[in-house]
Amino acid sequence: MIKPILKSFTCMDLRQIADSGQCFRMTELSDMPGRFSVISQEHYLEIAQLECDWKQTDETRFEAKTFAFYCKKEELSFWERYFDLDQDYEAYINSVRKRDSYLQHAAQAGSGIRILNQDPWEMILTFVISQQKTIPKIREAVEALSRQFGTEHRSAVLRGSQEKEITWHSFPTPSQLAEVSEETLRALKLGYRAKYIVRLCQDAAGGRLNLDALKTMGYEEAMAYLKSFYGIGEKVANCICLFGLHHIEAFPVDTWIEQILMQEYYRKKKKKYDALPKSRLYSEIIHDYFGMYQGYAGVMQQYIFYYERVQRGKVR
Repeated sequence: MIKPILKSFTCMDLRQIADSGQCFRMTELSDMPGRFSVISQEHYLEIAQLECDWKQTDETRFEAKTFAFYCKKEELSFWERYFDLDQDYEAYINSVRKRDSYLQHAAQAGSGIRILNQDPWEMILTFVISQQKTIPKIREAVEALSRQFGTEHRSAVLRGSQEKEITWHSFPTPSQLAEVSEETLRALKLGYRAKYIVRLCQDAAGGRLNLDALKTMGYEEAMAYLKSFYGIGEKVANCICLFGLHHIEAFPVDTWIEQILMQEYYRKKKKKYDALPKSRLYSEIIHDYFGMYQGYAGVMQQYIFYYERVQRGKVR
């Protein structure tokens, strides 16, 4: 019989993480609200929040939640690393400047978000796929790619008091995608992104895209390296760095982040920013208002991105 492993943490909320736009294979089970399935590399997890308590600190109150990890004991360390559980997210939240009321609200609204440690190869293709797609459509595309080309696995899961076996697919490796055609990918509704994916798969399978070397690179080197490949621009490279390489100083800028920067921060130094070319505008605003979060500005990016999704009614 499968026995859940119970662990308690602050600053972790499964639904917030699933809705944060950083992972696309974390899904709430339709027949078991509050329990999520997560697929990463060759691992499958089901995880649920059981209860919560409050932890009082000098700065604020943090909700301590107990989670049930439905996995083998030998896999627990993999999932603890995946959820970044050795990092102090309370300290990140407490570091937010008091006079930045917008970021204060955002950090509290998204206080359960953690930057996941995900597979770099999966993140490369996932964020190439993400261009001009909504989060539900990205999930569909990633799942379709995995079902068609990934390795099939079986796992025992607990449903009520009964065990049952489910089938799932890991994300396809470069070798599994090396011969895939653009036409095949277009049939999966990947559109113009198909040509980028074909080239990236060939580069990775052939060794030009060296994933082992990429994992050892610092942030700036990784950014330059990633942008040298067809289909990867500034935003996608930053997403890969943040969510696939765990360079939490990375600060991806998409249209939502652009709007937040303009609405919440631009007006504060309008005269200065009006004198800048547009190519420098967003990087200057980020430097002025997020530069003090040196080494972890990407955590703040996730807070404001998620908060904007909440404000727009995109998440529960």
